[in-house]
Amino acid sequence: MESFHAHTGIVAPLEALNVDTDQIIPKQFLKRIERTGYGEFLFFDWRYKDDGKTPDPEFEMNAKRYQGAGILLTKDNFGCGSSREHAPWALHDYGIRVILAPSYADIFYNNCFNNGMLPIMLPSDVIEQLFQEVRASEGYLLVIDLEKQIITKPDTGEIPFEMDSYKKFRLLNGLDQIGLTLLNEDKITAYEKQRGIV
Repeated sequence: MESFHAHTGIVAPLEALNVDTDQIIPKQFLKRIERTGYGEFLFFDWRYKDDGKTPDPEFEMNAKRYQGAGILLTKDNFGCGSSREHAPWALHDYGIRVILAPSYADIFYNNCFNNGMLPIMLPSDVIEQLFQEVRASEGYLLVIDLEKQIITKPDTGEIPFEMDSYKKFRLLNGLDQIGLTLLNEDKITAYEKQRGIV
Protein backbone atom coordinates (compact mmCIF):
# COMPACT_ATOMS: atom_id res chain seq x y z
CA MET A 1 0.00 0.00 0.00
CA GLU A 2 1.19 3.50 -0.81
CA SER A 3 2.29 5.49 2.24
CA PHE A 4 0.63 8.78 3.14
CA HIS A 5 2.57 11.72 4.61
CA ALA A 6 1.04 14.90 3.22
CA HIS A 7 -1.42 15.89 0.53
CA THR A 8 -2.23 19.18 -1.17
CA GLY A 9 -5.48 19.16 -3.07
CA ILE A 10 -8.58 20.90 -4.34
CA VAL A 11 -11.56 20.41 -2.04
CA ALA A 12 -14.87 19.15 -3.45
CA PRO A 13 -18.03 19.66 -1.38
CA LEU A 14 -20.65 16.95 -0.91
CA GLU A 15 -23.25 18.45 1.39
CA ALA A 16 -25.20 15.35 2.33
CA LEU A 17 -25.87 13.50 5.57
CA ASN A 18 -25.69 9.71 5.98
CA VAL A 19 -24.13 9.00 2.59
CA ASP A 20 -24.20 5.23 2.39
CA THR A 21 -21.91 2.90 0.50
CA ASP A 22 -24.57 2.16 -2.13
CA GLN A 23 -24.63 5.86 -2.97
CA ILE A 24 -20.83 5.95 -3.05
CA ILE A 25 -20.63 2.96 -5.41
CA PRO A 26 -23.96 1.36 -6.48
CA LYS A 27 -24.26 -2.43 -6.25
CA GLN A 28 -24.43 -3.00 -10.03
CA PHE A 29 -20.75 -2.01 -10.31
CA LEU A 30 -19.41 -4.50 -7.77
CA LYS A 31 -18.67 -7.29 -10.26
CA ARG A 32 -15.04 -6.34 -10.86
CA ILE A 33 -12.37 -8.29 -8.97
CA GLU A 34 -9.69 -5.57 -9.23
CA ARG A 35 -9.45 -2.58 -6.89
CA THR A 36 -9.24 -0.20 -9.83
CA GLY A 37 -11.75 1.04 -12.37
CA TYR A 38 -14.41 2.13 -9.90
CA GLY A 39 -13.74 5.87 -10.01
CA GLU A 40 -15.95 6.48 -13.03
CA PHE A 41 -18.90 5.02 -11.12
CA LEU A 42 -18.40 7.03 -7.91
CA PHE A 43 -21.71 8.64 -6.83
CA PHE A 44 -23.10 7.31 -10.11
CA ASP A 45 -26.79 7.94 -9.38
CA TRP A 46 -26.02 11.55 -8.44
CA ARG A 47 -23.31 12.35 -10.98
CA TYR A 48 -25.24 11.31 -14.10
CA LYS A 49 -28.65 11.88 -15.57
CA ASP A 50 -31.02 8.95 -16.21
CA ASP A 51 -29.11 7.94 -19.36
CA GLY A 52 -26.12 7.05 -17.16
CA LYS A 53 -23.77 9.04 -19.42
CA THR A 54 -24.61 12.73 -19.22
CA PRO A 55 -23.13 14.54 -16.18
CA ASP A 56 -25.88 16.14 -14.10
CA PRO A 57 -25.06 19.85 -13.68
CA GLU A 58 -27.19 19.90 -10.51
CA PHE A 59 -24.63 17.66 -8.76
CA GLU A 60 -22.16 20.13 -7.25
CA MET A 61 -19.07 17.94 -7.62
CA ASN A 62 -19.59 17.94 -11.40
CA ALA A 63 -18.71 21.64 -11.60
CA LYS A 64 -15.52 22.31 -13.53
CA ARG A 65 -13.94 24.04 -10.52
CA TYR A 66 -13.96 20.76 -8.56
CA GLN A 67 -12.46 18.52 -11.23
CA GLY A 68 -9.27 16.84 -10.08
CA ALA A 69 -10.22 17.23 -6.43
CA GLY A 70 -8.20 15.17 -3.97
CA ILE A 71 -10.11 16.13 -0.82
CA LEU A 72 -13.79 15.43 -0.16
CA LEU A 73 -15.68 17.66 2.28
CA THR A 74 -18.88 16.11 3.57
CA LYS A 75 -21.30 15.68 6.48
CA ASP A 76 -22.07 13.30 9.36
CA ASN A 77 -22.07 9.50 9.19
CA PHE A 78 -20.30 9.25 5.84
CA GLY A 79 -19.92 5.68 4.55
CA CYS A 80 -22.81 4.10 6.43
CA GLY A 81 -24.70 1.08 5.09
CA SER A 82 -23.10 -2.14 3.90
CA SER A 83 -19.45 -2.85 4.61
CA ARG A 84 -18.34 -3.03 0.97
CA GLU A 85 -14.66 -2.15 0.57
CA HIS A 86 -15.49 -1.02 -2.96
CA ALA A 87 -16.56 2.36 -1.50
CA PRO A 88 -13.04 3.48 -0.54
CA TRP A 89 -11.75 1.83 -3.73
CA ALA A 90 -14.08 4.05 -5.80
CA LEU A 91 -13.11 7.20 -3.92
CA HIS A 92 -9.40 6.41 -4.21
CA ASP A 93 -9.68 5.56 -7.91
CA TYR A 94 -11.48 8.86 -8.50
CA GLY A 95 -8.53 10.66 -6.90
CA ILE A 96 -9.76 11.32 -3.36
CA ARG A 97 -6.97 10.92 -0.78
CA VAL A 98 -8.51 12.77 2.18
CA ILE A 99 -12.07 12.99 3.50
CA LEU A 100 -13.19 15.66 5.96
CA ALA A 101 -16.37 14.98 7.93
CA PRO A 102 -17.71 15.24 11.47
CA SER A 103 -18.21 11.46 11.70
CA TYR A 104 -17.98 8.21 9.73
CA ALA A 105 -19.47 4.75 9.82
CA ASP A 106 -16.94 2.54 11.67
CA ILE A 107 -16.33 -0.09 8.99
CA PHE A 108 -15.94 2.47 6.23
CA TYR A 109 -13.59 4.52 8.43
CA ASN A 110 -11.31 1.53 9.00
CA ASN A 111 -11.49 0.49 5.33
CA CYS A 112 -10.08 3.90 4.38
CA PHE A 113 -6.90 3.19 6.35
CA ASN A 114 -6.64 -0.22 4.69
CA ASN A 115 -6.58 1.54 1.33
CA GLY A 116 -4.18 4.42 1.93
CA MET A 117 -6.81 7.12 2.47
CA LEU A 118 -7.01 9.58 5.36
CA PRO A 119 -10.47 10.16 6.87
CA ILE A 120 -10.31 13.12 9.25
CA MET A 121 -12.98 13.96 11.82
CA LEU A 122 -13.52 17.67 12.47
CA PRO A 123 -16.13 19.49 14.58
CA SER A 124 -19.35 20.34 12.74
CA ASP A 125 -18.77 24.09 13.01
CA VAL A 126 -15.34 23.73 11.39
CA ILE A 127 -16.86 21.66 8.59
CA GLU A 128 -19.55 24.31 8.03
CA GLN A 129 -16.92 27.04 7.83
CA LEU A 130 -14.96 25.02 5.28
CA PHE A 131 -18.10 24.60 3.13
CA GLN A 132 -18.49 28.38 3.06
CA GLU A 133 -14.84 28.98 2.21
CA VAL A 134 -14.70 26.30 -0.50
CA ARG A 135 -17.74 27.74 -2.27
CA ALA A 136 -16.48 31.31 -1.97
CA SER A 137 -13.09 30.64 -3.52
CA GLU A 138 -12.59 28.71 -6.76
CA GLY A 139 -9.59 26.40 -6.66
CA TYR A 140 -9.68 26.24 -2.86
CA LEU A 141 -6.68 24.17 -1.75
CA LEU A 142 -5.89 22.57 1.57
CA VAL A 143 -2.57 21.11 2.69
CA ILE A 144 -2.97 18.04 4.89
CA ASP A 145 0.07 17.09 6.97
CA LEU A 146 -0.46 13.75 8.68
CA GLU A 147 2.82 13.77 10.56
CA LYS A 148 2.07 17.13 12.21
CA GLN A 149 -1.70 16.50 12.22
CA ILE A 150 -2.33 19.95 10.77
CA ILE A 151 -4.56 21.19 7.95
CA THR A 152 -3.31 24.45 6.41
CA LYS A 153 -5.83 26.71 4.68
CA PRO A 154 -5.12 29.12 1.78
CA ASP A 155 -5.04 32.04 4.23
CA THR A 156 -2.34 30.10 6.19
CA GLY A 157 -4.79 29.44 9.01
CA GLU A 158 -4.28 26.02 10.60
CA ILE A 159 -6.74 23.39 11.76
CA PRO A 160 -5.31 20.69 14.05
CA PHE A 161 -6.87 17.24 13.95
CA GLU A 162 -6.79 14.17 16.17
CA MET A 163 -5.57 10.82 14.87
CA ASP A 164 -5.17 7.42 16.48
CA SER A 165 -1.41 6.77 16.75
CA TYR A 166 -1.69 3.20 15.44
CA LYS A 167 -3.66 4.24 12.35
CA LYS A 168 -1.25 7.13 11.80
CA PHE A 169 1.72 4.73 11.97
CA ARG A 170 0.08 2.45 9.40
CA LEU A 171 -0.56 5.26 6.92
CA LEU A 172 2.87 6.85 7.32
CA ASN A 173 4.46 3.48 6.62
CA GLY A 174 2.03 2.29 3.94
CA LEU A 175 0.94 -0.77 5.90
CA ASP A 176 -2.34 -2.53 5.21
CA GLN A 177 -3.26 -5.75 7.05
CA ILE A 178 -0.92 -7.84 4.90
CA GLY A 179 1.91 -5.35 5.35
CA LEU A 180 1.44 -5.45 9.12
CA THR A 181 1.64 -9.24 9.06
CA LEU A 182 4.82 -9.15 6.98
CA LEU A 183 6.50 -7.02 9.66
CA ASN A 184 6.64 -10.28 11.60
CA GLU A 185 7.81 -12.43 8.69
CA ASP A 186 10.97 -13.58 10.51
CA LYS A 187 8.96 -14.70 13.54
CA ILE A 188 6.41 -16.45 11.34
CA THR A 189 9.16 -18.28 9.43
CA ALA A 190 10.88 -19.30 12.70
CA TYR A 191 7.59 -20.63 14.04
CA GLU A 192 6.91 -22.58 10.83
CA LYS A 193 10.39 -24.13 10.96
CA GLN A 194 9.89 -25.06 14.58
CA ARG A 195 6.60 -26.74 13.69
CA GLY A 196 8.12 -28.46 10.66
CA ILE A 197 5.80 -26.58 8.28
CA VAL A 198 8.68 -25.42 6.04
